[in-house]
Amino acid sequence: MRAKALIPRSLKKQLWALFLILSGSSCACSPDEISQFAFSSMENLVGKGFVPSEELKGLGKFQTTSVNLSNTSQDGLEEATIFLRLENGDPKILAEQRDVLARNCAELYLRDFENAEDYSKITIQLVQIDPYYPENVSMEEYTFDTQDFK
Repeated sequence: MRAKALIPRSLKKQLWALFLILSGSSCACSPDEISQFAFSSMENLVGKGFVPSEELKGLGKFQTTSVNLSNTSQDGLEEATIFLRLENGDPKILAEQRDVLARNCAELYLRDFENAEDYSKITIQLVQIDPYYPENVSMEEYTFDTQDFK
């Protein structure tokens, strides 16, 4: 199995150079402004809606979210998958029908991400991390075909 890179190596070097210039320069930008710029730049590269919306985070009152886009090729078949990791949601919301919550999150993300049609599957990872013992992690995964949401 061989994974393909989504961002060309030359573009990665340019992004690192931009990051180093911004972090090394003496600008009066706040960290929030810099992170907002980084996220908007990432969305420009990958597609509008790549960063999960506040509406999606609010479905489960998730504290953190992350997205990983994957293209794999095995035996001549290519599969493109979106991995959406949702961490530390409200236990009361997560207590019932996690599968329905995962499906609603998948539907909302696919609606917002402009390049969603390029992917055949979406995997939702619901992760809970114990704040006192971070080595204690609970994770459930739900995978859906993106065609089911059209």
